[in-house]
Amino acid sequence: MLGMLALAELLGMSLWFAASAVAPQLGARWHLSASEIGWLTAIVQLGFVIGTAVSALLNVADIVPSRRLFALSALAGAAVNALLLAAPDYRAALLCRFLTGFALAGVYPPAMKMISTWFRSQRGMAVGTIVGALTVGKAAPYLVHAIPGAGETPVVLTASAFALGSALLVFCCYEEGPFPFPPRPFSWGLVLSVFRERRWRLATGSYLGHMFELYSAWTWIPVFVAASTAAAGMPAGPRRDSLASATAFSAIAIGGAGCVWGGRLADRRGREWLVTVAMAASAVCALLIGLTFGRSMLLLVPVALAWGFFVIADSAQFSVLVTESVPSHAVGTALTVQTSLGFLLTMVSIQLVPPVVALVGWRWAFAMLALGPAVGIAFIRRLRAVQRAQATQPVS
Repeated sequence: MLGMLALAELLGMSLWFAASAVAPQLGARWHLSASEIGWLTAIVQLGFVIGTAVSALLNVADIVPSRRLFALSALAGAAVNALLLAAPDYRAALLCRFLTGFALAGVYPPAMKMISTWFRSQRGMAVGTIVGALTVGKAAPYLVHAIPGAGETPVVLTASAFALGSALLVFCCYEEGPFPFPPRPFSWGLVLSVFRERRWRLATGSYLGHMFELYSAWTWIPVFVAASTAAAGMPAGPRRDSLASATAFSAIAIGGAGCVWGGRLADRRGREWLVTVAMAASAVCALLIGLTFGRSMLLLVPVALAWGFFVIADSAQFSVLVTESVPSHAVGTALTVQTSLGFLLTMVSIQLVPPVVALVGWRWAFAMLALGPAVGIAFIRRLRAVQRAQATQPVS
């Protein structure tokens, strides 16, 4: 079941960066600025945020069976993503990307809940595997685009075909595990009850620091690589585009291994310990990668790979912390609210990069992203202190 859900997430989440992978071509077609190109990714975040907000307010993730919600959402995402190829202008393209993000709100959080019904003692490893798979899935469009001559059509249609396969796989093969979360009737107050849980607030605060860094890194690393190779003297053309896409794919996809590593280590050493280590390492990479700008790829690629490994290694643990911090009947809503807030923040951090680049250049632009892990570590340390205090309290 873990293998099936991991494959389904890999296929379904390939929709996320389907337009971002071909952003240079779309930018040239509609004469877009760097900020407008950034919106091709940011608008997906907005659709996801609104989709998860609607889902949370209506308790969708705790009322609708996860298998049905996942399959229908993946089907809808595949359809609206394919419509991108028929978009007559930039506004239409943004609408397609918004609807894709909205649909993915029914793919990402439900998968976390589904796999949690199958694992307890090794839940960190299991959720880490799922997040690792979706990380590779998000990188997939860059791999397709790295193939010489692969333009918008093969990249976009491959992602839609993958999402269709994801829907069929879950609908036909998924079964609820031995540790199901009990269903409950609709309640307007469920979101408020989630917010009242202090451990959830602290875990989510740390998650927000993580998200401030993550999607900005993923969105802008191919642009950074292209600009770096240009500064090093490589002429514009297919070779430079393929190199940027291949590096972006590798830097994102290696996060799949990071998630599995993080999940296994978190189950042994503790989730808070793993989050602290991963955030500290990713912050160091964010500070260092600018120093490789305009230099040899032999310097840039190892730092990019290390950053890609650590920047996502802790991601799954925030979901696991949520499943352990709220009542079982509110897990789906709690996960949905957490991810909604996180992706709302990414819209800000993604759009921060272009003006910072204009101000200080690529050499120092990524350094600001280290602020996210610094805040995340502060929150996770506070969560650990609260947990220790609760553990030492006598049972009345």
